[in-house]
Amino acid sequence: MNSSNKIVAGFFLIWDVLTLGLTFLVSIYLYKENGFQTLDWVMFFALTSLWFVIVMWRRLYYFDFNSDFSSRIMNYLKSSAILVIMLGIIYLVFTFPPTFRKVVLSFSIGFPLIGIVTNFFILSVINRLKNNGGTGKNVLVTGVGDMVGKVNTYYNEHPSMGYNIKGLVKYNTLAEAEATDLGVPYVSDVNRMGDYIKDNQVDEIIVALPVQCSEEIKKILSTADYHGTRVKFVPDYQDLLGTGYKVTKRGGLDMVSFRQMPLDDRLSFFIKECFDWCFSSLVLLFLSPVFLVIAILIKLDSPGSVFFCPTRIGKGGKPFRVFKFRTMSVNDTSGTASTVKDDPRITRIGKILRKYSIDELPQFANVFMGDMSVVGPRPHRTFLNQEFQESVDKAMVRHYFKPGVTGWAQVNGWRGPTETDEQKQQRISHDLWYLENWSMKLDIKIIYLTVFGKKTHGSAF
Repeated sequence: MNSSNKIVAGFFLIWDVLTLGLTFLVSIYLYKENGFQTLDWVMFFALTSLWFVIVMWRRLYYFDFNSDFSSRIMNYLKSSAILVIMLGIIYLVFTFPPTFRKVVLSFSIGFPLIGIVTNFFILSVINRLKNNGGTGKNVLVTGVGDMVGKVNTYYNEHPSMGYNIKGLVKYNTLAEAEATDLGVPYVSDVNRMGDYIKDNQVDEIIVALPVQCSEEIKKILSTADYHGTRVKFVPDYQDLLGTGYKVTKRGGLDMVSFRQMPLDDRLSFFIKECFDWCFSSLVLLFLSPVFLVIAILIKLDSPGSVFFCPTRIGKGGKPFRVFKFRTMSVNDTSGTASTVKDDPRITRIGKILRKYSIDELPQFANVFMGDMSVVGPRPHRTFLNQEFQESVDKAMVRHYFKPGVTGWAQVNGWRGPTETDEQKQQRISHDLWYLENWSMKLDIKIIYLTVFGKKTHGSAF
């Protein structure tokens, strides 16, 4: 494991041991009047050893920091379940004093419950920091002239900005001759840049080009200086970039951000993040009894797991595992088989869950973890995402921000099949409209329409 993986794994190891110890201490305090005795210490070390055996077997502390943490959550649930089952066997087979049996029972309930909640919370914080740029952005730089060197030098001297220059993209033959001393390799050229982005994670591209200064502008500046008159220069970015741009200052550099959207504003983004965290917390808390009932019904209805966790494409084109209630007897693992009307794979309970989108409710765990938002463009399968990328203009712009449990396209009737060009175009156009016109009021409206709107569930099957 690399250093990041080791640090996070070590933190979780210490946290789990502390949770185990504190839960056992509280159980002793609640049910034993004479405090700790020798047998209690033996039991404590036995429980700790048993936990270590289980987590080593399950490889709980072996995970990739740069991947999504859904596998860690599921693995923790399974590890806790194994510990509880083993304690249950010990509880039934061996004879203990009545008070000690209460301690074992209290610990069997308390440790998984506290451990799952706290691990879930910590993973949410780590995942949000990672997804929101806490671990840095991978950047390509292209252009000609001294500005390429200035950009490279600025971000190398300011690592706190979180920009990691992965390499240069050859703008033309002149650019290559001018950038030989920058200490950054060429990784591609403009014509093949798409191939590099396809195979490597790239978050931003910085284009550094000099402004061509005409003789007329030089004459204006010279005349103004001669007479002591101030000059303001207004570059015409709109003709090139349209209206969605923003100019910011980075040291001595003017940075023009293309496709500036409402959620690029830090305050707006923070408000949406807080809303997502609070809303998903309340949903998971109040619907947990309902989730339990649904889980039991799924297990009684057909063999298989309760959850179906397929891979979806999220913010920045990064894949993650989404939580859904299983609604089919045979799930598609290839990501290419779309659901059709009267699909024979759908189970009896699955038909009800899908009709009212109840199978999507576990995705609030993805929202809490930071991989999704309550409202946003719906996440696509890898195969479908590639199909949209190749057939619909600007389809990948929808990945500027997190996908949502519900979205503007869904409440306007454009969920479900994407067989025709109109269905694809309408879904993308609605997603882009939402991103360009976001407001907290719009999010509330979409949530309301998701529950009460007539178009939302019309194409669900």
